[in-house]
Amino acid sequence: MSQPSTRTIVTVAVAAFAVYLGIYYWPVISGFLGLLASSLAPLALGLCVAYPLNILMSFFERHVLPGVSEGPVARVRPVACLVAAMLVLVLVVAAVARLVIPQLVDCVRLLVTELPDAAAWLYDWLASSGLVTPERMEGLAATLEGIEWREAAESVLSVAAKGVASAVGGVVSGVANFFLGVVFAAFVLLNKRRLSLQLGLLMDRYLSERVRARVRYVAGVADECFHRFLVGQCTEAVILGVLCAVGMALLGLPHAMMIGALTAFMALIPIVGALLSGAVGAFLILMESPVQALVFLVFIVVLQQLEGDLIYPHVVGSSIRLPGIWVLAAVTVGGGAFGILGMFLGVPLAAVAYRLLRNDVYGLGPAPERAHER
Repeated sequence: MSQPSTRTIVTVAVAAFAVYLGIYYWPVISGFLGLLASSLAPLALGLCVAYPLNILMSFFERHVLPGVSEGPVARVRPVACLVAAMLVLVLVVAAVARLVIPQLVDCVRLLVTELPDAAAWLYDWLASSGLVTPERMEGLAATLEGIEWREAAESVLSVAAKGVASAVGGVVSGVANFFLGVVFAAFVLLNKRRLSLQLGLLMDRYLSERVRARVRYVAGVADECFHRFLVGQCTEAVILGVLCAVGMALLGLPHAMMIGALTAFMALIPIVGALLSGAVGAFLILMESPVQALVFLVFIVVLQQLEGDLIYPHVVGSSIRLPGIWVLAAVTVGGGAFGILGMFLGVPLAAVAYRLLRNDVYGLGPAPERAHER
């Protein structure tokens, strides 16, 4: 058995020492990583905004004076296409908000108006059922008299003040990060060709031909899968929103257009978006008619089954060429691990992994690597 070389021993020793330093100074390292992550958050958000925005921008670029490549019109065209893409997104969000928010405000106002009557009805029901008796009320009153209300109020106000300050700080920070992210996304999209050229020059300078081919291959597969997923997800959302609005109109349920728009917007969250919009819709209808709310719940459950078993796997799954069973598996695993964000990103990531694995099995990898194998 051959003895390990001096280089191997030194490498193992340096790695072990690095692991020791990482464990010993982990609080400092984690603090630095947290500071770095918070500093890079606007840039990461900008890249996340730039990718779906680029789909709309590329659409306008393909259809708005595509033959013009020189002159002032060619220089203005990217800016015009970016502004048009942003306006489309803003108009869609504004239309959904215009349909949904007034109904939610009316619902909350109705709830506040009906709350005293509901409380009185609940007390009468508890008293008639024997759950509330004079003896129990006297015991409750004695318990309440023993509470130091001044200290409790000061404690609650202190916690509330800290919570409000933290919430305000979080909102201000979130708005600032979002604004910086949108600005960064605009700069990235307006300079995407130059950035692509610069990235290509860096790869040509520092990476071998085989590594460059593999990086471009993986990036191309990921771009195609995410692009198809976003387009398919939006298509599925529109189909689901239309089905919800039409079904509610046929059943004679109120707020059909509003709940349909909310369902389409929430359907951007895979699989469970319809359930979230269904809960809000049931709450709105409940304020007017409990019977109609029950009918709506049955309808939304049927629609959810239709979406989960038929619409989503076929519309989104076929667009990203991922079998329906893996779509459901990706949503389940992603949602269990990372919540709503995991549900949204689990499907395209699974599609990327599935495509790369399938191509590797059938020998459809990047061309330089196949030539090397031959």
